[in-house]
Amino acid sequence: MRFSEDLSSGINVIRGYAPGEFKINDVLYRAPIIVGSSAIAPGPGISSADELAAEHAASILALEPELVLLGTGARQIFPPAIFGAEFLRRGIGFEVMDSGAACRTFNVLVTERRRVVALLLP
Repeated sequence: MRFSEDLSSGINVIRGYAPGEFKINDVLYRAPIIVGSSAIAPGPGISSADELAAEHAASILALEPELVLLGTGARQIFPPAIFGAEFLRRGIGFEVMDSGAACRTFNVLVTERRRVVALLLP
């Protein structure tokens, strides 16, 4: 048996992703979710990234990210420009990718102690 240091202590880590669900730490989520290093909040009540509007950015901005990841489900779907503009106007990085890639990227950045927040759509 091999042991290694768990650097994720005290931070949220996405442990699994399958179409329609995310496992964050030890809890399973089946709806849009906003996850930061130390906070988890319900995401907007939408079914697709093309439904995102400027007002959906407020709960993400409240977590004071330096980078926002948008995971759009099984494939990459760009949201309306007005949504991403809310972050760019404040100098916050904004990246759109499929949810699997967003989960992997979040885990790497959060272990580097970056102020990353992900909005994940199942």
